[in-house]
Amino acid sequence: MSSVIDSYVFKDIFGSSFMRQIWSDKGRTGFYLEWEAALAKVQANLGIIPAEAYYEITKQCHVNNIDFEKLKQQTELIGYPVLGVVQQLISLCSDGLGEWCHFGATTQDVTDSATVLGIRASFNVIEKDLDHIMASVAKLAETHRLLPMVARSNLQQAVPISFGFKMARLLATLQRHKQRLAQLRERVLTLEFSGAAGTLATLDQDKAMACQEELAKELKLSQPEIAWHTERDRIAEVGAFLGLLTGTLSKAATDIKLMMQTEVGEVSEPYVPHRGSSSTMPNKFNPISCVYIHAIAGTVRQQVAALMDAMVEDHERSTGPWEIEWIVLPEAFILTGGALAQAKTLFQGLQVHPDKMAKNLAMTKGLVVSEAVMMGLAPKLGRQTAHDIVYDACRIGVNNDEMLAEILKRDSKVTQVLSDIEIDSLCNPDNYLGLSGVMVDRVLFNYKQSLQ
Repeated sequence: MSSVIDSYVFKDIFGSSFMRQIWSDKGRTGFYLEWEAALAKVQANLGIIPAEAYYEITKQCHVNNIDFEKLKQQTELIGYPVLGVVQQLISLCSDGLGEWCHFGATTQDVTDSATVLGIRASFNVIEKDLDHIMASVAKLAETHRLLPMVARSNLQQAVPISFGFKMARLLATLQRHKQRLAQLRERVLTLEFSGAAGTLATLDQDKAMACQEELAKELKLSQPEIAWHTERDRIAEVGAFLGLLTGTLSKAATDIKLMMQTEVGEVSEPYVPHRGSSSTMPNKFNPISCVYIHAIAGTVRQQVAALMDAMVEDHERSTGPWEIEWIVLPEAFILTGGALAQAKTLFQGLQVHPDKMAKNLAMTKGLVVSEAVMMGLAPKLGRQTAHDIVYDACRIGVNNDEMLAEILKRDSKVTQVLSDIEIDSLCNPDNYLGLSGVMVDRVLFNYKQSLQ
């Protein structure tokens, strides 16, 4: 095993088969050939190369025609794979017509455009997986719209919320990622075809811009306003998006891991016999998908930093930073695919335990609604006075292991302004969910609108 991405054992745990195909040697070379065929077609239409050259070049532009052992040797010698592919195309074409291949182009034109084609294919995979995850999360939010549970602040019990509210927050974040993805498509899916230093000096100046425009149309990419050989903001932004997306999945996985703790037990990963079992402790049901998501996200964040470093490129064609992208970007996409696959499994089958949520709400014997009591007293006694009364009552409750409501009912300052029924109502967690339901509905409305 050289890495988890290509490990026979781990590759489908930490990665995605779809992403691996996109960023494989065959996948990348296929994009090279797609670009070369499109260039030949456009240049033939514009009269830059003979029509018969286009037909012959296109006939040979199939990945199965490439000798990958030879390409490996050529790449090791030359330093870049594109020229090796072009050389093989030239030799495959009859009657010397291959000499018109790659006409007026440079290696980075092909490499960057192939990267963009790989990004587009990867975006399609991400979008499909995001839609699947959002559907599962939306169902959880709707089903558990008003299911009370404890919110936690600094890992301590805070106030009641609903589990639907917690899921709706995740859904809203995933919707923002879907919006980011659409915005990224507009900026990132851009052709590179500018020649050696970006000026298209190699082509007839009366046809050069038309060639670039038509090539972009042929590949269904945007035409660049100017060369971007060493302006790498597009690629860095893609990396940042992958970091944001996996970061969101990791935050959700972290919450679920904590909620799966034996002492908490509010949710569980989908149960599959022996999944998450221990080699020595038969009682264990460990989080698995959450663990992998967390590890993947931490790795992708480091790869994002590397892509930021790759932005610092020298002059018009760089000496080294560009190659950072070759190393990092495929791994980041493959790992992101793995995180999405784990998240699909996680949220589609997430087990929710309302009884444990209720038990945890009752654990502090009313302290979880101390804010509710304070705000109920505040209009009558003043906020600070109400705070101090409830604070003292909470300390008594902690020391004596006593219900907050019973302590309050013995306090004359409280009973002068609140009845026993009002105290019981304020101390009921179900009555202090705030606008949880309303906010869930807002998120679900926006989500459902986006599906139309």
